[in-house]
Amino acid sequence: MHIYLASKSPRRQSLLRQIEVSFDLIEAEINESPLDDEVPLDYVIRMANEKAKAGWKQKERKFDIPLLAADTSVVLQDTILGKPSNRQDAFNMLSMLSGKTHQVISCVAVLNASQQRLATSITDVTFCDLSKQQIESYIENGNCLDKAGSYGIQGYAAKFVEDISGSYSGVVGLPLFETAKLLDVFALKNDNK
Repeated sequence: MHIYLASKSPRRQSLLRQIEVSFDLIEAEINESPLDDEVPLDYVIRMANEKAKAGWKQKERKFDIPLLAADTSVVLQDTILGKPSNRQDAFNMLSMLSGKTHQVISCVAVLNASQQRLATSITDVTFCDLSKQQIESYIENGNCLDKAGSYGIQGYAAKFVEDISGSYSGVVGLPLFETAKLLDVFALKNDNK
């Protein structure tokens, strides 16, 4: 299958290649600030929707090719932990996650000229107790600054994960089971034309 992808995330691109989906990249710049009193699930769904709509406006006029956008947020006790603004912010986030279970919410939006569909994945991730030295060593490698919650489960931070219940690929940035099901719906629609 070939789609438009409204994402700059190298992790999402790699995950799509893993399930043999090819894509053309589309810019989808939006304001990612949460609204006042917006709950995390609503925020993630809204972000995926807005990215999809922004991407749709930028794409070439090939209406038979679906567009995919996604959003992933790390949530601890109803607080969204976005990408850290600096190393101290990363340290604070990882300290908050230490020894606790948090959620990673991912929403996938797929649309074409006639329809839009969404799928959401919520995964519980439990971190072990982290020492100050462990957190500082992780931050020192510099791989935390472009990731929600200041960590990437697919890298060095995997050794912090004591337990995971849900979608591993959703924590990476794109829940593949849900994504494949959505794309299958759009592929079937095209096959039936």
